[in-house]
Amino acid sequence: MSGGSSNVSQNPVVYIGRCLALFPQPMRAHFCCSAAVAGRSIMWAPAVLLLLATLEKPILSLHPPWTTIFKGERVTLRCDGYHPLLLELRPISTLWYLGHLLLPSHKKSIEVQTPGVYRCQTRGAPVSDPIHLSVSNDWLILQVPFAAVFEGEPLVLRCRGWYDKVVYKLYYYHDGQPVRYFHSSANYTVPQARASDSGPYQCSGTMRIPVESTPMFSAKVAVTVQELFQTPVLRVTGQTEARGAALGGVMLRCETLLHPQKRDTPLQFAFYKYSRSVRRFDWGAEYTVPEPEVGELESYWCEAATATRSVRKRSPWLQLSGRGSPLDLASTTAPVPQAAALAPASKPLSFRKPPVSRSVPSVTSVPNTTSAGLQFPAGRAPTTGPPACAPLTPLEQTDAALKPDVDLLLREMQLLKGLLSQVVLELKEPQAFPEHRETLETSSSHFAVSRGTPETTTVES
Repeated sequence: MSGGSSNVSQNPVVYIGRCLALFPQPMRAHFCCSAAVAGRSIMWAPAVLLLLATLEKPILSLHPPWTTIFKGERVTLRCDGYHPLLLELRPISTLWYLGHLLLPSHKKSIEVQTPGVYRCQTRGAPVSDPIHLSVSNDWLILQVPFAAVFEGEPLVLRCRGWYDKVVYKLYYYHDGQPVRYFHSSANYTVPQARASDSGPYQCSGTMRIPVESTPMFSAKVAVTVQELFQTPVLRVTGQTEARGAALGGVMLRCETLLHPQKRDTPLQFAFYKYSRSVRRFDWGAEYTVPEPEVGELESYWCEAATATRSVRKRSPWLQLSGRGSPLDLASTTAPVPQAAALAPASKPLSFRKPPVSRSVPSVTSVPNTTSAGLQFPAGRAPTTGPPACAPLTPLEQTDAALKPDVDLLLREMQLLKGLLSQVVLELKEPQAFPEHRETLETSSSHFAVSRGTPETTTVES
């Protein structure tokens, strides 16, 4: 005790801050302040009081709990906060706001009948959450609770006649469609609200004033069902240590986030491999994939739920890469195995190892080869067996088409060369080669006929 008293005297703010984290509301404020007093730290009372007051904002409530009332009715607003009563030097005053207007009252609760947005504040604490109050002059009103409705909680709606007159042939509507009928006045209750229950609501009915009236409709009221926790996401957090040369298992974690007002709600988690459960609901949010299953390339998903299973949400598929892809444990941005997330409603892909193909590999044809696969030089193919043909390329087709013309041109050039040589010799010595005249004339005739018709072989002189 002496050690604790000296710590309080030296740093009471740190001491009380730690003390507040150990004890629940509202007893923690009284206990911690008593410890501070026992530690003779009264001189720190203003600082301690300010610390305690700023930790939590007050809670504003409405009695009765309906946000819509008839004109002339009054309701009570109450501002509740946690105060260290043992250290109060003077009573804690409460500030009331209607919109941005400061009301004159400083009491803990007030009665109001004016429509608007109300808030309250205690000394040193932040402003509370608002309450919207509506005042109606209609014959029929639809009343909804002031407090936020979360998934899994009951949603209660009340259709009320003018100053509690009985409503007959009562209908409740959601998004313009009738959802419930009552013979006379009754509340409409959704036992476990869902996000799909959000939207505009309305009611209709008749009243005897003094005879039964025609159907009357209330004004539409928007209702929003708050999300208790976000859709979970299955993530890879690490790899377990392997024994020997074997590959270790993979650690998975089912992550979600609760609403700030419901952060104390306990959740349970379950894990699945395709449609088979590998771990039933438990308080732990982690699961280790055993070593043999890592190489099977299967898909996993998880489910988060409240303890009563009133709210259940499933994660998208997580597909793990197998032994073919190395695990990069040093990476901080990408998950340890390569993973792909699919929509929960879509069919998961199969990542099993493909069967080994036992078919005969296909053979690609090669030019100048036989069916046995032996290669031979061009123009020297074997005599037995048909050669394996390959389609000619455009360049090869062009060469084949031009080859006859080139051969003819070469023969004509050689013939022309011989004729020119004979002409030159005859011009130099015309008497020396009389026997070549006939040959020259015959060659000239042959040249002329060959040039016009290459396939003709007979020449008439």
